Amino acid sequence: MRKLDRYIAWNVFSAMVMVLIILVVLESLFSFLAQLDDMRGNYQFTDVIAYTLLMIPKKIYEFIPVSALIGCLAGLGSMAANSELVVMRASGVSLWRMVLSVMKPALLLVLVGITLGEYVAPMTEQVAETRKAIARSTNGEYSGEGVWHREGNEYMYFNAVEPNGVLYGVSRFIFDDDKKLIESSFAKRALYQQDHWILEDVTTSRREGDSIVSSTVTTMPWETSLTTTLLKVVVVQPDALSITGLHTYTEYLKEQGLDTGEYSLAFWTKALQPISVFSLVLVGISFVFGPLRSVSMGLRIFSGVITGVAFMIIQNLLGPSSLVFGFPPFISVMLPVMICILVGWLLLWRAA
Repeated sequence: MRKLDRYIAWNVFSAMVMVLIILVVLESLFSFLAQLDDMRGNYQFTDVIAYTLLMIPKKIYEFIPVSALIGCLAGLGSMAANSELVVMRASGVSLWRMVLSVMKPALLLVLVGITLGEYVAPMTEQVAETRKAIARSTNGEYSGEGVWHREGNEYMYFNAVEPNGVLYGVSRFIFDDDKKLIESSFAKRALYQQDHWILEDVTTSRREGDSIVSSTVTTMPWETSLTTTLLKVVVVQPDALSITGLHTYTEYLKEQGLDTGEYSLAFWTKALQPISVFSLVLVGISFVFGPLRSVSMGLRIFSGVITGVAFMIIQNLLGPSSLVFGFPPFISVMLPVMICILVGWLLLWRAA
């Protein structure tokens, strides 16, 4: 029986990996072509290649759920086409035993996804975006491609951020309680030293009465609660952060009295991704043993693509809806998963 489990698991796992490779290669190719249009300044062809390669871990993480679904359909579908599943059922192997055998390679993909999402993808994406921002910026000033951050009444913009705690093009705008701008400044660079920042080449403009007073200094200290640890979170988009990073930054936003909806949504999306993978695999198994057991391989793959796309569309619609209408992000992420589990379970129950 163990040999049978390994045989099923290997067929499904190899199909999942093949689908994942194809999707990542295609997406990386499209991304590479899109990046060619962004070349300017020092951001040239070799930088585009480096950017594309650094973004691959994120793409692998994003495509794991759909790859698991399509790979499950392809792997089990090929076995169904060769009547192997019929022989296994006739020899006394239960349907639920086969389901367990298919879930094992899915578990392996989930572990790979957790590793990439927690430790690899956030770091490589930050390096990629930082390299791109620095290369495209010719003088370190505002380019529209950096990062905005708010702390109380102070709004900050960083043109580029290096992982080691170096900021380029630091623009700061300080408002009073009446939302009137009282001070703005621009520093070409900021360095983190022990527990505070040092701004370099700082130009400051401050409103005093009816006049504006400007000053320029070589260096000046900058006291802020924004540490290098938080900075690694700020510079990356919510959907590219690790689960721990999302939790850390969500707590920071709560302390600042800011809205946490977008980051809570990203947190639950990542935290529930393993369940999403298993739910899609369950649907794939139910399709093979149910309505798709006697159709061609092409139709199975097409059905998998349609199901995966529909799943992603529903999640992408419910996610922003939770931010607009105020219902918990957990529900927006979990509802499509529960639908998949319910549909898969019913189809398998009928097939059994």
